[in-house]
Amino acid sequence: MSDILIREPAAQSAIPVAGEEAPAPTRRRGPRDVLKHIWLGASVIVLLLALGFALFPSVFASGDPLVGTPADKLQAPSASHWFGTDNIGRDVFTRVVHGSGLSLTATLLAVGIALVVGSIIGLVSGAVGGIVDAVLMRIVDVLLSIPTLLLSLALVTALGFGTVNVAIAVGVTLIANFARVMRSEVLRVRRSLYVEAAYASGVRWFDVFRRHILRNSCGPVIALAAVEFGMAVLAVSALSFLGFGAAPPTPEWGSLISEGRNFLATAWWMTTLPGLVIVAVVVSAHRLGHALERRSQ
Repeated sequence: MSDILIREPAAQSAIPVAGEEAPAPTRRRGPRDVLKHIWLGASVIVLLLALGFALFPSVFASGDPLVGTPADKLQAPSASHWFGTDNIGRDVFTRVVHGSGLSLTATLLAVGIALVVGSIIGLVSGAVGGIVDAVLMRIVDVLLSIPTLLLSLALVTALGFGTVNVAIAVGVTLIANFARVMRSEVLRVRRSLYVEAAYASGVRWFDVFRRHILRNSCGPVIALAAVEFGMAVLAVSALSFLGFGAAPPTPEWGSLISEGRNFLATAWWMTTLPGLVIVAVVVSAHRLGHALERRSQ
């Protein structure tokens, strides 16, 4: 009996049984559904393009992001300079492309830290319960009670400047969200009939945890990672804007906006266009995350 594997309930058959109501007909896709798919496809393209910027910057912008031509300073966007030039003649588009590597690396590191640590906390809290659950959730409540930017500033001030320290600081602030979601999913799955049947049939606790609880709890957490990716981009860019990221003249998305804030009246493109790139990546990540969340439900 201990070797019996209880399978999750299969999807209900679409064939109506006598005495039961026939299933509702499949809803036809309307213009709103088509528009949602178009926006979702555009979001995927934006994220793939940002990933291409980070992995192969020289393919999209072959110029030097650190060297400019003083004679070309503060030129408006044109065919030769898509995002214009900055105050010392450097091409802004080139700096945005080459700065995506550090910005997205810090973002991925932050989300990875939060995903791993938060998921472990949520798994242990939901699976063990009792005093362990109470202690861990109180720690999570403390993290949730502190504003994200304030906690990030405190941590990066203690750790020191640099892209890696910024990523660690942002990752710590996101741990509580992942822990909460993972704990709620573990508690939901633990109450499922197939899990109770597995325990009743004598399957070992570890096997039930690995085959059923863990596998059926990770879907919403993965969707949350896509949503939090956008929030991490904003947090990393904010800390870089405040000067906690890489040292100048190394380009980062946040530092590019910071460099152009003194030229808003004469060179709006120095801040507006890098800011629009950040907005596009954040919105695309949120849309993709919500789509994954709906699919996982």
